[in-house]
Amino acid sequence: MQPLILAAQGDSQATPPVWFMRQAGRSLPEYRRARAGTSMLEACLIPELAAELTLQPVRRHGVDGAVFFSDIVIPLKLSGVGVSIVSGRGPVFEAPTRTRAEVEALVAREPGDMRVISTAVALAAQELKVPVIGFGGAPFTLAAYVVEGQPSRDHLAARTLMYADPEAWSMLLGWCARLTRAFLEAQIAGGAQIVQLFDSWAGALSRADYERYVLPYSRAVLRGLPVPTIHFGVGTAHLLDLMGADADVLGVDYRTPLRSAAALVPGKPLQGNIDPALLAAPWEVLAEHVDDVIAQGKAAPAHILNLGHGVPAHTDPDVLTRLVAYVKEKA
Repeated sequence: MQPLILAAQGDSQATPPVWFMRQAGRSLPEYRRARAGTSMLEACLIPELAAELTLQPVRRHGVDGAVFFSDIVIPLKLSGVGVSIVSGRGPVFEAPTRTRAEVEALVAREPGDMRVISTAVALAAQELKVPVIGFGGAPFTLAAYVVEGQPSRDHLAARTLMYADPEAWSMLLGWCARLTRAFLEAQIAGGAQIVQLFDSWAGALSRADYERYVLPYSRAVLRGLPVPTIHFGVGTAHLLDLMGADADVLGVDYRTPLRSAAALVPGKPLQGNIDPALLAAPWEVLAEHVDDVIAQGKAAPAHILNLGHGVPAHTDPDVLTRLVAYVKEKA
């Protein structure tokens, strides 16, 4: 069995398996060439291209997993929601969903046909000797995008809906959970052997609000999936024990030392948490940081080495290749 899957199941490795969030993307010149003339969401829905973009970082870096090339808003697009990815901004929607009537109209949509997703994963999986890592957006993050209509710093409109109309909020979060669950299941059907749930915006919530208004829906996505699961959030130090409860692996961002996270979720494998900013630091500084992260990861029963967020677009890909080699040389 592959090291990544063993670690996700709690089997400690001599050196941690390593992959990087956003390893498939803008930091690679071959990615920019392959995607030339094609929009982000178009690329996600061309199976041969999505498979190629999934494979590129494995070929270049020798990482222990291939995260599927897609986007968390793809299930929204497949359900007929008007959304595009705007360079420098992120997902932008034709119209935000903010009233009870707008929520009711939205949740009447059924999940779209996701066979294109399964096909793309299958094309990548047949070329790989490492697992395909599926992923999806957590219900709160999807809902925040839908309500705000674009990325937001404070998610004020989303949190207003959450407080002002809890019933509409429940309908919306339940619908987002069903979409993400279908998206993950399509990837698993294509051959994904492990999946990660991203909650990019959960850190904006208090612990009480997360537990009441969000946790049940993330739990509905994760529970009962037939492959190991990872739950990752940004700025979620106050939520880590809640986020780890229903996942096999808890992803930790760069703000929380792994040793501290391990104390919050005893017995839970951890993933993380190299600071992406240090990818541009002198090699000696980065290597010292990586050594510290690996040492701290030993506080957990198993550790998957990753960044504490995604690969920055300006990252020199040779640094990632060197980092992977450095880790593997420790075996």
